[in-house]
Amino acid sequence: MNDRAVSVLENYEFEVVRTQKSRNAILCETDRGWVILKEYKGPVYRLELMDKLLKKTAENGFIAVEQIVRNREGELLCRDQEQTPCIVKTWPGGRECSLKDGQECRSAMSFLAGLHKAMSLPELAAESGLRASGLYTEYEKRNRELRKVRRFLREKGQKTCFEIYLQQNFDPFYEEALRVTEDVKAYGSILDAAACEAGGTFCHGDYQHHNLLFGDSPAAVNFEKFALDCQMRDLYLFLRKLLEKTNWSVPLARGLLDVYSREKKLTAADMLQLYYRFAYPEKFWKVANFYFNSQKSWIPDRNMEKLEKVLAQENIKKAFLEQTFSL
Repeated sequence: MNDRAVSVLENYEFEVVRTQKSRNAILCETDRGWVILKEYKGPVYRLELMDKLLKKTAENGFIAVEQIVRNREGELLCRDQEQTPCIVKTWPGGRECSLKDGQECRSAMSFLAGLHKAMSLPELAAESGLRASGLYTEYEKRNRELRKVRRFLREKGQKTCFEIYLQQNFDPFYEEALRVTEDVKAYGSILDAAACEAGGTFCHGDYQHHNLLFGDSPAAVNFEKFALDCQMRDLYLFLRKLLEKTNWSVPLARGLLDVYSREKKLTAADMLQLYYRFAYPEKFWKVANFYFNSQKSWIPDRNMEKLEKVLAQENIKKAFLEQTFSL
């Protein structure tokens, strides 16, 4: 964000004491506490809905979430000198959750369970008009993207080392993606979106260590990707990020699931959701899809490193699924 965006702050009631750069944003100390100024890239209707979601979550007793600050005109959105849309949110302070700290990861699980209870809002879900997509729809979309990549690789003439390696290892992951998708379809109403819509279960949408701050107490930020969806989406994301760094530790996963379940009971349907979220070859899809949508005249070495890591962990991940879930 350009420093000229600081002029946006003149539209607010608070007085700015000092500012400092943060990741794609500007942190501001004010006479009313810390706030963060950042560019907003979504539609206005989602911003209004996010404001309602955060307020209702706080009203449900879960105040450890950011809030959007309205300007003097009562609007959520402002524009800088270049007409870039910006928002200002409260900033609880603290440092990002450390995935190397077992106690913080347990706190993150307990925090998430409380957040999920506070974000079960049927009335807001009905008012919002949002529809939950469900796992089957999500996986079908990914499978279509995988088919495009496979077709492109087959038709491409001269290939780089990465492209050859990707093509050589493509079919087993693609077949696994199809199998998981068909299993999800077969479960029908147990895994479809109807329960999410009826229960009004909202997700953070990007619940990972970057968006969980530890200061005097934990606090969640960056709700821009919120969704009406099964709340196992959040739990899966946090666990996957952690387990990829700990070589898919079964005891660690079981311990953290127990922590969450003590606060918010994990049902058989929840465990089924988690299993199929882990079972789908998401990391392979991400590597393939990133490659397909990027400039192919120069392929970063990082692509090969990511693909090699996916292949190296595949058998460990399968063993993790067998030992952690009993279906």
